[in-house]
Amino acid sequence: MSDLPEPTPLLTSPLHTRHAALGAKFAEFAGWDMPLQYPSGVLAEHQAVRTRVGVFDVSHLGKVWVRGPGAAAFANRCLANDLDRIGAGGAQYTLCLDESGGVVDDLIAYRFSDDEVFLIPNAANTAEVARRLSEAAPEGIEVRDVHHSFAVIAVQGPDSPGILRYLGLPHDHDYMTFREHLVDHADVIVCRSGYTGETGYELVVPNEAAGDLWDAMLVAGAAPCGLGARDTLRLEMGYPLHGQDLSMDITPVQARLNWAIGWDKPEFWGKAALEAERSAGPKRRLWGLEATGRGVPRAHMTVLDPALNDPALNDPANDPALNDAAPDGERAVGETTSGTHAPTLKKGVALALLDAAYKPGAELELDVRGRRLPVRVVKPPFTASDPH
Repeated sequence: MSDLPEPTPLLTSPLHTRHAALGAKFAEFAGWDMPLQYPSGVLAEHQAVRTRVGVFDVSHLGKVWVRGPGAAAFANRCLANDLDRIGAGGAQYTLCLDESGGVVDDLIAYRFSDDEVFLIPNAANTAEVARRLSEAAPEGIEVRDVHHSFAVIAVQGPDSPGILRYLGLPHDHDYMTFREHLVDHADVIVCRSGYTGETGYELVVPNEAAGDLWDAMLVAGAAPCGLGARDTLRLEMGYPLHGQDLSMDITPVQARLNWAIGWDKPEFWGKAALEAERSAGPKRRLWGLEATGRGVPRAHMTVLDPALNDPALNDPANDPALNDAAPDGERAVGETTSGTHAPTLKKGVALALLDAAYKPGAELELDVRGRRLPVRVVKPPFTASDPH
């Protein structure tokens, strides 16, 4: 008999049986069994979102209510962005940091009122975000993890307003604002947002109403899309993924997310550490890399500067700062955090943490299993899409 513990069963979306009926290929993601792609394939799904409309089940995303007198002010003392920049009905990208400035998670905050805020963290971090907020909450503030009570459906693409109009849902509100709408006695939150760079919406819906809403999206003409296309779409826009491009070891200053920090606020978790790093200047920054040769970047590839390949300069005996990860004694100047083939551009793209000296326009190389792939440093997004 094995002493190994039984594997934890994967969590499933309330739409799981519908994905299976559509022939979806599933993959584990943050403890959830989620659709990676449908029989049409990732490229077709990517193209549907860029040119028409696609619908994603992203119910693995977390859901946390923060309620009570002064709930918004409390959340604002904890999270990095300034929640007072938005009013009731506004949504905001923000960060939950620890005191070192590391990113516990990035999330979206929906401000319902001064006394009610709804948070959507990433799947793997929901419990930790809720725990930290709950432990810090003063008497009278309730932090409630409702991860498994709601589905989240993302409708993305230039035709997405028409889909919502057809279904009688709100569709003409501003970017990063939300509206509530009653659908068959279920209160649906419709936020004008997304993770693809296209016009789109994310709908938070009670589990019991999710199936009918999903079915209606498909009848209205939305193409079902999986997490594979979601990743290629977000990478074309240079949107970071927590656990790869953001982490406890990659601060928002390094990731060039200063715009998501409420620097003028009197307090937020990690403020002192971030201010010190910003003042000193980060030693590395997250930039985009665009392949100028044939090849596909992936995460954790070493970035090299061919201008530093003089053997005399790269002798470890002469320079103890040489990175052991670099091949043949060459000097590593960074590492990719995400990478893919960008279907819209028909070339490889990546996000990479580079030594602070490197800026857009620099010509570098990736070590792709011993082969050199030339790349150019660029400022994302890689495509011209604009969700606004």
